Amino acid sequence: MESQSSEEWQLEEGIPQVDDPFIQQYMRGRSSLILEEQKQRHDCNLTKALPPTAARACNIVSKIRDQELHQLSSSLGLDDARFPEAMSLDWDSVQKTKLWRIVKAMPKGSLLHAPLHAMINADFLIDVAFTTPGMCVFATQPLISQGDLDEKAFAFQYSSAASKDVADRPTVWSSAYEPSSLVPLRKAASSFPYGGETGFREWLRSRCIPQAGRASYHNRAMPLVNSLLSYEPILRACLRHVFARLRSDGIRYVEFRTTFTFPYRKEGEDIPEQGHSDWCHVFQEELARFQGTLEGQGFYGARIIWACPRSLSKKDIVENMKDCILAKYDYPDTICGFDMIVNKGDQNSLTDLVPILFWFRKECSAEGLDISFCFHAGESLRTGGDQGLFDAILLGARRICGGLTLSQHPLLVELIKEKKILIECSPLSDEMHGLTDGIQTHPLPVLLSRGVSVSLGTDAPGLLGEPIDLTRQFWQAVQGIDSMGLTGLAMMVENSIRWSCYQDQPSAEWLSDLREGILGEGTKASRLQEWYADFEKFCQWVTEEFAEAEGEEQD
Repeated sequence: MESQSSEEWQLEEGIPQVDDPFIQQYMRGRSSLILEEQKQRHDCNLTKALPPTAARACNIVSKIRDQELHQLSSSLGLDDARFPEAMSLDWDSVQKTKLWRIVKAMPKGSLLHAPLHAMINADFLIDVAFTTPGMCVFATQPLISQGDLDEKAFAFQYSSAASKDVADRPTVWSSAYEPSSLVPLRKAASSFPYGGETGFREWLRSRCIPQAGRASYHNRAMPLVNSLLSYEPILRACLRHVFARLRSDGIRYVEFRTTFTFPYRKEGEDIPEQGHSDWCHVFQEELARFQGTLEGQGFYGARIIWACPRSLSKKDIVENMKDCILAKYDYPDTICGFDMIVNKGDQNSLTDLVPILFWFRKECSAEGLDISFCFHAGESLRTGGDQGLFDAILLGARRICGGLTLSQHPLLVELIKEKKILIECSPLSDEMHGLTDGIQTHPLPVLLSRGVSVSLGTDAPGLLGEPIDLTRQFWQAVQGIDSMGLTGLAMMVENSIRWSCYQDQPSAEWLSDLREGILGEGTKASRLQEWYADFEKFCQWVTEEFAEAEGEEQD
């Protein structure tokens, strides 16, 4: 007897067929349910509104992503390379891929999460320090052990007496060193006990970049770098360096976070300035100078989110806030936001700081100043809890940086959407800091699937001392997240423009601009229109440059 066909067997057993009306009804219900869920995704409306060229480009990018993922898996001997640890990736090879070329060329809108100290190439910074006359170093205690060298405070300061200091005074590497006394930089470098100046440069570099398995990067790097940025010639050189890097990465506007905990000195001055108004003056001068160059054409601008460390005493936090208000009063176009950042183990929580933050808001209002809150909150999956998310929302933050624990709070997810709060997310940097295990365990896909508005930022340099530009964050997101495609990236770019503080706005005007988007009449609407024109040109380039990918199939 001949074996029955599958169809004959099913009919004999009375198994319903796919064409049967009630099975077709089930399938229609299933499709309807899937579509209903997809409506909650952050990029749902954009996907439906894509013009034909953009839709074709999205399809090409998805195919290239899948092909290169398969190639990466094969080269690493893995069933699936989604996704190797970012720290173990061969970035030189990554930068030779088609997907990298595409993401690199993509217009990226605004960069809203950009700590200034993390945006500077470590080797560039060290070279500038060595070529700046009068630079000295100091430490709060002798740096003797490896633990001292790794973790203890070390900073820079200008002194006009540096070149005259020929006395054989102990350096920071000696047990006889007097804490906080200034030592000329070149003298400290040449006397470094582990290889002289070459070893000293390598050690400095290690303090400026993340170390595998070490989560205290900001504690080690931020004070050191910010002490250099507190001297006018170095600040000017670094701003020119950073503006050029950002523009070359397709960014047209940036909001830097920086702390102002070191006294600022003008060039050649031993006595520091009162406050940081002159710092803001230099910032505006260098920005205008860059925008006036051929390289800076099309760069909309840059502003500062004043970041105050939560580790300060409450009295010092209030003094820091007063400094912020004075700088905002003198240079309103420079300061656009205020943040309370975590940079050490023992911190004031946002809840602890609520009375002070209410005082700050009252003082701003009395001076007629608009400084919006953009708080770090919910930053680590490892510690759990809300980590300030409730406070950030109740205090009226327009943006929240981190938000890793947000997905654990369904009510807060809905509140974030209702109040139109943006989440600034930096998956690659989160992995570098040890806050997550990698892109596979990052909550970004969950937030996007729930319709939370997100933009990508950057929060740390890479292991080689190069700042993590947005191209790396974009590449990791599209390569490592199954549901991410070109529309997902485009939606996050649109978000970065919509939530940019191009100018101070009261809450009603801010929310109106967010609701109207590209259909509005203000600055944001015009910049969204410009970005979509750029995006269409980019999509046209993708379809022409990578047309062959449409017909290729994975091996």
